[in-house]
Amino acid sequence: MAVTATKKEVTVAEKLDALYELQKIDSEIDRIRTIRGELPLEVQDLEDELHGLETRINKIAEEAKELDTEVVDRKNAIKDAETAIAKYKEQQNNVRNNREFESLAKEIEFQELEIKLHDKKGKEAKLRVVNKKELLEEAKERFEFRKGDLNTKQAELDEIVGETKKEEDALLKKSEDAKKKIDTRLVFAYNRLRDNAKNGLAVVPVDRDACGGCFNKIPPQRQLDIQAKKKVLVCEHCGRILVPSEEVEEA
Repeated sequence: MAVTATKKEVTVAEKLDALYELQKIDSEIDRIRTIRGELPLEVQDLEDELHGLETRINKIAEEAKELDTEVVDRKNAIKDAETAIAKYKEQQNNVRNNREFESLAKEIEFQELEIKLHDKKGKEAKLRVVNKKELLEEAKERFEFRKGDLNTKQAELDEIVGETKKEEDALLKKSEDAKKKIDTRLVFAYNRLRDNAKNGLAVVPVDRDACGGCFNKIPPQRQLDIQAKKKVLVCEHCGRILVPSEEVEEA
């Protein structure tokens, strides 16, 4: 009768070794990304600023267009009022009594006030158009200037990424492969620790009797437990997963 092969159970020691190996891979990825420095953030900030400037330019241009339309509408309103005045004056020549004359006079007076109002508002709109166009030119100049900055920063970033991309891609694949060998629960804990650590260290060795992450002293008995690798132990101060130092491993 055929014997079914049982899946080999992974020991705690093997899990810890796999986690530490994963940490070394991810730390190397972090090192590569550190070389890029603040450039990715600077590029993102410039892209955001350009997007904001583009929105501002479109808004100012639309407002200037609306003001231009208002100026034209005011001019047309003045022409209509002048036409109406000419018509009312012509009608005054053919009135039958003073009441009709006075009524037409009031209409003429009203149209004259309308002309003054439209003239005043039209001049104000023209001034606002000039102001908007000045703002528009300033925004466009700022856009082109910052676009130049973006092109420079993007070129710098592309050059650095180009130099390190092949190495980073290979390490990213190794990182993903390493995670497949570790329990999902441990990977989740590892990722959470990395996200919360400024230096991205989730798994650290005991170095000179202290945690390799926060450098707090570790009691001798706990160090012996860590060296034994019988269970997953974390630093009581920073919560990082602790493994024996490589010097101890080699001894």
